Amino acid sequence: INKHADSDTFTILLQDQIGGLQVLHNDLWYDVPHIPGALVINGGDLLQLLSNGKYNSIIHRVQSKKVGPRISVGLFFRPNPKNPRLLGPIKEILSEDNPPVYRETTTAQYLAHYRTIGQDHGIEPSLQHLRINN
Repeated sequence: INKHADSDTFTILLQDQIGGLQVLHNDLWYDVPHIPGALVINGGDLLQLLSNGKYNSIIHRVQSKKVGPRISVGLFFRPNPKNPRLLGPIKEILSEDNPPVYRETTTAQYLAHYRTIGQDHGIEPSLQHLRINN
């Protein structure tokens, strides 16, 4: 799977012993080791939006190890796209010193944009259209 950030708020992943998941940090790829019984939790684009950029969406990919079939189970958490409620930075964390970095959007509007740019993107272009230039 090519590099991407998930569109959701967060993803919970159960990996098998084969692994292959890698995360991007400071322009280097790091393997996420398999730990029996452990869950991997990735923050997604909507977490970055809600946290006003305090928590960044995790850029990750999967590399095939060619040692057999890889099986993982992922649970993706995001608001229902049918809900018309606007999502944006959580009001309680905003202040004069910490103004909003992103404007509000609905889940459906955000997902439509995410699908048009595709998953193969670098740091933050899926949220770039929501960025407020302060």
